[in-house]
Amino acid sequence: MGLELYLDLLSQPCRSIYIFARSNNIPFEFKHVELMKGQHRTEEFRKVNILMKVPALKDGSFTLAESIAILLYLARKFKTPDHWYPSDLQKRARVDEYLSWQHVNIRGKGSKLFLTKVLLPLLTGQPLSPEKLESVTEELNIVLNQFEEKFLQDKPFIAGSEVSLADLVALVELMQPVGAGYDLFEERPKLAEWRRQVEEAVGKQLFQEAHEGILKAKNLTADKIAPDLLEHFKHQLLKQTS
Repeated sequence: MGLELYLDLLSQPCRSIYIFARSNNIPFEFKHVELMKGQHRTEEFRKVNILMKVPALKDGSFTLAESIAILLYLARKFKTPDHWYPSDLQKRARVDEYLSWQHVNIRGKGSKLFLTKVLLPLLTGQPLSPEKLESVTEELNIVLNQFEEKFLQDKPFIAGSEVSLADLVALVELMQPVGAGYDLFEERPKLAEWRRQVEEAVGKQLFQEAHEGILKAKNLTADKIAPDLLEHFKHQLLKQTS
């Protein structure tokens, strides 16, 4: 059995793995796990990942969860070009630093804006208040300022002159608010130029292909979500966005 990647490209971590594998010509079988249909909650998928989350990897009898662990596994197994996860101690430390920081910052605040703007009104049947939107947008802008000042600075990429896993992980996360209709790059020229360079480095066509679904997410309707997931999502969203 070859390498299998269990993914849904509506998920930011899944997109980072998909783009990384494709841009490095890593052979894999794409196993589509449709989150909105609840396919990640089935007993069949639970055999691959007991946590019932995507992404997941299966390599023969070996299974692996968590996107960063999967990215590093792929980089090491397939000996991808050094710039992705540099052998240089300090450059690698920069990548590790960002990957450690991003979870509750870029990922956390970007996801919160997406959930608040797209899914919350859909699930509650109530329009989103301008005050609530302003609040989650401000939270995101605080971490965007930190990203530019701390991690990007005046460099082309986070670790220096070449793209790394840190850049890829960062950009796919920032596309989630874009999918919700908030163009965070519009008034941030430094960020926009960095985005252009990352897309160019991984392949613009591949990047666009991976983001086709999420860029249509603002058109999502409740009938596209499995009925048994609606209440679960509603409970989780109300808790996260309170």
